[in-house]
Amino acid sequence: MASVKVKFRPSTVNGREGTLYYQVIHNRVVRQINTEYKLFVSEWDCHSETIVLHHLSTEQERNNYLLSIGSRITWDKDRLNKIIHALSQSGIFVTDDIVIHFHDNRQEQSFNAYISQQIARLKRLGKIRTSETYTAALRSFSSFMNDKEVLFDQLNADLFAEYEAYLKSRGNTPNTISFYMRILKAVYNRAVEAGLTEQRYPFKSVYTGVEKTMKRAISLNDLKRIKGLDLSLKPNLDYARDMFLFCFYTRGMSFIDMAYLRKKDLQNGILSYRRRKTGQQLFIKWEKCMQEILDKYPINETEYLLPIITKRNEDYRKQYANELHRVNHLLKKIGKNLNLLIPLTMYVGRHKWEYHKNSTINI
Repeated sequence: MASVKVKFRPSTVNGREGTLYYQVIHNRVVRQINTEYKLFVSEWDCHSETIVLHHLSTEQERNNYLLSIGSRITWDKDRLNKIIHALSQSGIFVTDDIVIHFHDNRQEQSFNAYISQQIARLKRLGKIRTSETYTAALRSFSSFMNDKEVLFDQLNADLFAEYEAYLKSRGNTPNTISFYMRILKAVYNRAVEAGLTEQRYPFKSVYTGVEKTMKRAISLNDLKRIKGLDLSLKPNLDYARDMFLFCFYTRGMSFIDMAYLRKKDLQNGILSYRRRKTGQQLFIKWEKCMQEILDKYPINETEYLLPIITKRNEDYRKQYANELHRVNHLLKKIGKNLNLLIPLTMYVGRHKWEYHKNSTINI
Protein backbone atom coordinates (compact mmCIF):
# COMPACT_ATOMS: atom_id res chain seq x y z
CA MET A 1 0.00 0.00 0.00
CA ALA A 2 1.25 3.47 -0.84
CA SER A 3 2.01 5.99 1.90
CA VAL A 4 2.17 9.78 2.09
CA LYS A 5 4.44 11.82 4.34
CA VAL A 6 4.84 15.57 4.75
CA LYS A 7 8.45 16.75 4.67
CA PHE A 8 10.15 20.08 5.27
CA ARG A 9 12.96 21.40 3.09
CA PRO A 10 14.90 24.18 4.90
CA SER A 11 16.12 27.18 2.98
CA THR A 12 19.80 27.29 2.06
CA VAL A 13 19.81 30.90 3.30
CA ASN A 14 19.83 31.41 7.08
CA GLY A 15 16.70 33.09 8.40
CA ARG A 16 14.64 32.42 5.28
CA GLU A 17 11.51 30.28 5.04
CA GLY A 18 11.77 26.72 3.82
CA THR A 19 9.10 24.80 1.88
CA LEU A 20 6.95 21.75 2.52
CA TYR A 21 6.64 18.85 0.10
CA TYR A 22 4.87 15.49 0.04
CA GLN A 23 6.80 12.26 -0.14
CA VAL A 24 4.82 9.49 -1.83
CA ILE A 25 6.10 5.92 -1.48
CA HIS A 26 4.73 2.87 -3.27
CA ASN A 27 6.55 -0.44 -3.76
CA ARG A 28 9.73 1.24 -2.45
CA VAL A 29 9.60 3.84 -5.23
CA VAL A 30 9.74 7.38 -3.82
CA ARG A 31 8.39 10.49 -5.52
CA GLN A 32 8.06 14.10 -4.34
CA ILE A 33 5.23 16.58 -4.82
CA ASN A 34 6.32 20.16 -4.24
CA THR A 35 4.04 22.77 -2.64
CA GLU A 36 4.05 26.55 -2.26
CA TYR A 37 3.65 26.33 1.52
CA LYS A 38 6.49 28.21 3.20
CA LEU A 39 7.50 27.96 6.89
CA PHE A 40 10.38 28.78 9.17
CA VAL A 41 12.29 25.88 10.73
CA SER A 42 10.78 26.63 14.16
CA GLU A 43 7.24 26.34 12.76
CA TRP A 44 7.47 22.68 11.75
CA ASP A 45 7.63 19.54 13.90
CA CYS A 46 9.26 16.91 11.67
CA HIS A 47 8.43 14.04 14.05
CA SER A 48 4.67 14.59 14.18
CA GLU A 49 4.53 16.27 10.74
CA THR A 50 2.50 19.16 12.15
CA ILE A 51 2.55 22.94 12.26
CA VAL A 52 3.96 24.61 15.39
CA LEU A 53 2.05 27.77 16.36
CA HIS A 54 3.51 30.84 18.06
CA HIS A 55 2.62 31.53 21.69
CA LEU A 56 2.82 35.34 21.63
CA SER A 57 -0.47 37.18 21.07
CA THR A 58 1.36 39.55 18.72
CA GLU A 59 1.87 36.65 16.32
CA GLN A 60 -1.85 36.01 15.79
CA GLU A 61 -1.73 37.04 12.14
CA ARG A 62 1.14 34.61 11.52
CA ASN A 63 -0.76 31.88 13.39
CA ASN A 64 -3.78 32.43 11.12
CA TYR A 65 -1.50 31.88 8.15
CA LEU A 66 -0.08 28.72 9.71
CA LEU A 67 -3.55 27.38 10.51
CA SER A 68 -4.53 27.96 6.90
CA ILE A 69 -1.50 25.96 5.72
CA GLY A 70 -2.37 23.21 8.20
CA SER A 71 -5.87 22.97 6.72
CA ARG A 72 -4.52 22.77 3.20
CA ILE A 73 -2.08 20.04 4.17
CA THR A 74 -5.03 18.06 5.54
CA TRP A 75 -6.96 18.60 2.27
CA ASP A 76 -3.98 17.55 0.15
CA LYS A 77 -3.35 14.41 2.19
CA ASP A 78 -7.02 13.46 2.06
CA ARG A 79 -7.01 13.90 -1.68
CA LEU A 80 -3.82 11.87 -2.11
CA ASN A 81 -5.29 9.06 0.00
CA LYS A 82 -8.46 9.08 -2.11
CA ILE A 83 -6.36 8.90 -5.27
CA ILE A 84 -4.40 5.96 -3.83
CA HIS A 85 -7.61 4.19 -2.82
CA ALA A 86 -9.16 4.69 -6.28
CA LEU A 87 -6.02 3.45 -8.05
CA SER A 88 -5.79 0.40 -5.80
CA GLN A 89 -9.39 -0.46 -6.64
CA SER A 90 -8.69 -0.23 -10.35
CA GLY A 91 -5.72 -2.59 -10.29
CA ILE A 92 -1.94 -2.30 -10.58
CA PHE A 93 -0.42 1.19 -10.48
CA VAL A 94 2.95 2.86 -9.93
CA THR A 95 3.99 5.84 -7.82
CA ASP A 96 4.07 8.17 -10.82
CA ASP A 97 0.34 7.48 -11.36
CA ILE A 98 -0.39 9.01 -7.95
CA VAL A 99 1.60 12.15 -8.74
CA ILE A 100 0.01 12.51 -12.17
CA HIS A 101 -3.52 12.20 -10.77
CA PHE A 102 -2.75 14.73 -8.05
CA HIS A 103 -1.58 17.33 -10.57
CA ASP A 104 -4.28 16.57 -13.12
CA ASN A 105 -7.31 18.65 -12.09
CA ARG A 106 -8.70 18.94 -15.58
CA GLN A 107 -11.39 16.31 -15.03
CA GLU A 108 -12.33 17.60 -11.58
CA GLN A 109 -14.22 20.88 -11.63
CA SER A 110 -13.29 23.27 -8.86
CA PHE A 111 -15.79 25.04 -6.61
CA ASN A 112 -14.59 28.39 -8.02
CA ALA A 113 -15.18 27.23 -11.60
CA TYR A 114 -18.63 25.94 -10.71
CA ILE A 115 -19.59 29.31 -9.20
CA SER A 116 -18.39 31.02 -12.40
CA GLN A 117 -20.52 28.58 -14.38
CA GLN A 118 -23.57 29.52 -12.29
CA ILE A 119 -22.85 33.22 -12.81
CA ALA A 120 -22.85 32.68 -16.57
CA ARG A 121 -26.13 30.73 -16.31
CA LEU A 122 -27.79 33.55 -14.36
CA LYS A 123 -26.70 36.06 -16.98
CA ARG A 124 -28.20 33.89 -19.73
CA LEU A 125 -31.46 33.84 -17.77
CA GLY A 126 -31.41 37.61 -17.55
CA LYS A 127 -30.91 37.62 -13.77
CA ILE A 128 -28.19 40.25 -13.91
CA ARG A 129 -28.53 41.53 -10.34
CA THR A 130 -28.33 37.99 -8.92
CA SER A 131 -25.29 37.25 -11.09
CA GLU A 132 -23.62 40.35 -9.63
CA THR A 133 -24.20 39.16 -6.06
CA TYR A 134 -22.74 35.76 -6.98
CA THR A 135 -19.74 37.54 -8.51
CA ALA A 136 -19.22 39.54 -5.30
CA ALA A 137 -19.31 36.33 -3.23
CA LEU A 138 -16.85 34.61 -5.57
CA ARG A 139 -14.41 37.54 -5.39
CA SER A 140 -14.56 37.56 -1.61
CA PHE A 141 -14.03 33.81 -1.29
CA SER A 142 -11.27 33.80 -3.92
CA SER A 143 -9.50 36.60 -2.05
CA PHE A 144 -9.64 34.52 1.12
CA MET A 145 -8.13 31.57 -0.76
CA ASN A 146 -5.42 33.75 -2.38
CA ASP A 147 -7.01 33.12 -5.79
CA LYS A 148 -6.31 29.39 -5.60
CA GLU A 149 -8.81 26.90 -7.00
CA VAL A 150 -10.68 24.89 -4.34
CA LEU A 151 -11.89 21.38 -5.10
CA PHE A 152 -15.22 20.15 -3.75
CA ASP A 153 -13.40 17.58 -1.61
CA GLN A 154 -11.64 20.43 0.16
CA LEU A 155 -14.88 22.09 1.29
CA ASN A 156 -15.55 21.41 4.96
CA ALA A 157 -16.81 23.11 8.11
CA ASP A 158 -13.30 24.12 9.19
CA LEU A 159 -12.66 25.93 5.92
CA PHE A 160 -15.81 28.04 6.13
CA ALA A 161 -15.20 28.72 9.83
CA GLU A 162 -11.83 30.16 8.79
CA TYR A 163 -13.52 32.14 6.00
CA GLU A 164 -16.01 33.55 8.54
CA ALA A 165 -13.12 34.58 10.82
CA TYR A 166 -11.40 36.18 7.82
CA LEU A 167 -14.50 38.24 7.01
CA LYS A 168 -14.86 39.33 10.64
CA SER A 169 -11.22 40.42 10.73
CA ARG A 170 -11.92 42.66 7.73
CA GLY A 171 -14.75 44.40 9.58
CA ASN A 172 -17.69 42.79 7.78
CA THR A 173 -21.03 42.86 9.62
CA PRO A 174 -22.93 39.64 10.46
CA ASN A 175 -25.43 40.32 7.66
CA THR A 176 -22.64 40.82 5.12
CA ILE A 177 -20.99 37.58 6.22
CA SER A 178 -24.33 35.79 6.01
CA PHE A 179 -24.88 37.28 2.54
CA TYR A 180 -21.69 35.64 1.22
CA MET A 181 -22.27 32.37 3.09
CA ARG A 182 -25.84 31.97 1.83
CA ILE A 183 -24.74 32.43 -1.78
CA LEU A 184 -21.89 29.93 -1.44
CA LYS A 185 -24.23 27.50 0.34
CA ALA A 186 -26.81 27.79 -2.45
CA VAL A 187 -24.13 27.04 -5.07
CA TYR A 188 -22.81 24.11 -3.02
CA ASN A 189 -26.31 22.63 -2.60
CA ARG A 190 -26.89 22.96 -6.34
CA ALA A 191 -23.65 21.06 -6.95
CA VAL A 192 -24.85 18.32 -4.57
CA GLU A 193 -28.11 18.05 -6.53
CA ALA A 194 -26.11 17.83 -9.75
CA GLY A 195 -24.09 14.93 -8.31
CA LEU A 196 -20.78 16.80 -8.38
CA THR A 197 -20.15 16.20 -4.68
CA GLU A 198 -21.69 14.52 -1.68
CA GLN A 199 -23.50 16.52 1.01
CA ARG A 200 -21.09 17.11 3.90
CA TYR A 201 -22.83 20.18 5.39
CA PRO A 202 -19.75 22.46 5.35
CA PHE A 203 -21.84 25.50 6.39
CA LYS A 204 -23.19 23.99 9.61
CA SER A 205 -20.93 26.07 11.88
CA VAL A 206 -21.22 29.50 10.24
CA TYR A 207 -23.87 32.20 10.48
CA THR A 208 -26.38 32.21 7.62
CA GLY A 209 -29.24 34.11 9.27
CA VAL A 210 -30.35 37.72 8.89
CA GLU A 211 -30.12 40.16 11.77
CA LYS A 212 -32.59 43.00 12.04
CA THR A 213 -30.91 46.30 11.33
CA MET A 214 -31.75 49.41 13.26
CA LYS A 215 -34.08 51.68 11.33
CA ARG A 216 -32.46 54.99 10.58
CA ALA A 217 -34.15 58.25 9.70
CA ILE A 218 -32.70 61.62 8.84
CA SER A 219 -34.16 64.44 10.89
CA LEU A 220 -36.17 67.17 9.21
CA ASN A 221 -33.54 69.67 10.34
CA ASP A 222 -30.76 67.69 8.66
CA LEU A 223 -32.77 67.54 5.44
CA LYS A 224 -33.16 71.30 5.51
CA ARG A 225 -29.41 71.66 6.04
CA ILE A 226 -28.71 69.39 3.07
CA LYS A 227 -31.15 71.26 0.83
CA GLY A 228 -29.85 74.66 1.98
CA LEU A 229 -26.20 73.98 1.16
CA ASP A 230 -24.69 76.37 -1.39
CA LEU A 231 -23.11 73.99 -3.88
CA SER A 232 -23.20 76.30 -6.88
CA LEU A 233 -19.41 76.06 -7.22
CA LYS A 234 -19.38 72.28 -6.76
CA PRO A 235 -21.54 70.81 -9.54
CA ASN A 236 -20.68 67.20 -8.71
CA LEU A 237 -21.83 67.57 -5.11
CA ASP A 238 -24.86 69.55 -6.29
CA TYR A 239 -25.82 66.70 -8.62
CA ALA A 240 -25.44 64.10 -5.84
CA ARG A 241 -27.57 66.27 -3.53
CA ASP A 242 -30.25 66.57 -6.24
CA MET A 243 -30.41 62.80 -6.71
CA PHE A 244 -30.73 62.32 -2.96
CA LEU A 245 -33.52 64.88 -2.70
CA PHE A 246 -35.34 63.42 -5.70
CA CYS A 247 -35.19 60.04 -3.99
CA PHE A 248 -36.67 61.59 -0.87
CA TYR A 249 -39.35 63.52 -2.77
CA THR A 250 -40.47 60.30 -4.45
CA ARG A 251 -41.01 58.47 -1.12
CA GLY A 252 -37.68 56.69 -0.98
CA MET A 253 -37.48 55.46 -4.57
CA SER A 254 -34.48 53.17 -5.04
CA PHE A 255 -31.63 54.47 -7.18
CA ILE A 256 -32.09 51.73 -9.77
CA ASP A 257 -35.75 52.66 -10.18
CA MET A 258 -34.73 56.32 -10.51
CA ALA A 259 -32.15 55.43 -13.15
CA TYR A 260 -34.68 53.51 -15.25
CA LEU A 261 -37.52 56.05 -15.04
CA ARG A 262 -38.59 56.74 -18.60
CA LYS A 263 -39.85 60.01 -19.99
CA LYS A 264 -43.16 58.36 -20.87
CA ASP A 265 -43.61 57.38 -17.20
CA LEU A 266 -44.45 61.03 -16.47
CA GLN A 267 -47.89 61.92 -17.82
CA ASN A 268 -50.56 64.38 -16.73
CA GLY A 269 -48.72 65.29 -13.55
CA ILE A 270 -48.41 61.67 -12.39
CA LEU A 271 -45.18 59.66 -12.29
CA SER A 272 -45.83 55.92 -12.60
CA TYR A 273 -43.28 53.10 -12.43
CA ARG A 274 -42.84 49.47 -11.42
CA ARG A 275 -40.33 48.58 -8.75
CA ARG A 276 -37.63 46.43 -10.31
CA LYS A 277 -37.29 44.48 -7.07
CA THR A 278 -40.95 43.47 -6.60
CA GLY A 279 -42.78 44.44 -9.78
CA GLN A 280 -45.20 46.56 -7.73
CA GLN A 281 -46.64 49.49 -9.68
CA LEU A 282 -46.56 52.84 -7.90
CA PHE A 283 -48.02 56.26 -8.70
CA ILE A 284 -46.57 59.54 -7.42
CA LYS A 285 -47.89 63.06 -7.88
CA TRP A 286 -45.35 65.14 -9.77
CA GLU A 287 -44.43 68.12 -7.61
CA LYS A 288 -42.74 71.43 -8.36
CA CYS A 289 -39.59 70.43 -6.39
CA MET A 290 -39.16 67.39 -8.66
CA GLN A 291 -39.52 69.48 -11.80
CA GLU A 292 -36.97 72.01 -10.48
CA ILE A 293 -34.37 69.23 -10.25
CA LEU A 294 -35.19 67.99 -13.75
CA ASP A 295 -34.95 71.52 -15.20
CA LYS A 296 -31.38 71.96 -13.91
CA TYR A 297 -30.00 69.41 -16.37
CA PRO A 298 -29.92 69.12 -20.18
CA ILE A 299 -32.66 67.01 -21.74
CA ASN A 300 -31.59 63.38 -21.63
CA GLU A 301 -30.79 62.05 -25.11
CA THR A 302 -31.89 58.56 -24.08
CA GLU A 303 -35.44 57.44 -23.26
CA TYR A 304 -34.74 57.90 -19.56
CA LEU A 305 -35.94 60.82 -17.49
CA LEU A 306 -33.10 61.61 -15.07
CA PRO A 307 -29.43 62.37 -15.91
CA ILE A 308 -28.19 58.99 -14.70
CA ILE A 309 -28.21 56.84 -17.84
CA THR A 310 -27.29 59.35 -20.55
CA LYS A 311 -25.24 57.54 -23.21
CA ARG A 312 -26.91 55.40 -25.85
CA ASN A 313 -23.72 53.63 -26.93
CA GLU A 314 -22.66 52.39 -23.49
CA ASP A 315 -24.02 49.57 -21.36
CA TYR A 316 -27.01 50.95 -19.44
CA ARG A 317 -26.53 48.82 -16.35
CA LYS A 318 -22.88 49.74 -16.14
CA GLN A 319 -23.81 53.45 -16.33
CA TYR A 320 -26.31 52.96 -13.50
CA ALA A 321 -23.78 51.08 -11.32
CA ASN A 322 -21.05 53.67 -11.92
CA GLU A 323 -23.39 56.54 -11.09
CA LEU A 324 -24.60 54.84 -7.91
CA HIS A 325 -21.01 54.42 -6.74
CA ARG A 326 -20.14 58.02 -7.66
CA VAL A 327 -23.24 59.54 -6.04
CA ASN A 328 -22.76 57.57 -2.82
CA HIS A 329 -19.13 58.68 -2.63
CA LEU A 330 -20.16 62.32 -3.05
CA LEU A 331 -23.05 62.04 -0.59
CA LYS A 332 -20.71 60.72 2.08
CA LYS A 333 -18.60 63.84 1.56
CA ILE A 334 -21.66 66.01 2.07
CA GLY A 335 -22.66 64.07 5.18
CA LYS A 336 -19.16 64.34 6.60
CA ASN A 337 -19.08 68.09 6.03
CA LEU A 338 -22.40 68.45 7.86
CA ASN A 339 -21.33 66.06 10.66
CA LEU A 340 -24.43 63.93 10.15
CA LEU A 341 -24.88 61.11 12.67
CA ILE A 342 -25.72 58.51 10.02
CA PRO A 343 -24.06 57.85 6.64
CA LEU A 344 -25.72 59.74 3.80
CA THR A 345 -26.21 57.40 0.84
CA MET A 346 -28.71 56.68 -1.88
CA TYR A 347 -30.05 53.70 0.06
CA VAL A 348 -33.15 55.43 1.38
CA GLY A 349 -35.54 52.88 2.80
CA ARG A 350 -39.31 53.10 3.09
CA HIS A 351 -39.01 53.79 6.83
CA LYS A 352 -37.40 57.14 6.06
CA TRP A 353 -40.42 58.12 3.99
CA GLU A 354 -42.82 57.02 6.71
CA TYR A 355 -40.88 59.13 9.18
CA HIS A 356 -41.44 62.26 7.09
CA LYS A 357 -44.61 61.45 5.19
CA ASN A 358 -46.37 64.61 6.36
CA SER A 359 -43.54 67.00 5.59
CA THR A 360 -41.71 65.56 2.59
CA ILE A 361 -42.44 68.35 0.15
CA ASN A 362 -42.16 71.17 2.67
CA ILE A 363 -38.52 70.87 3.71
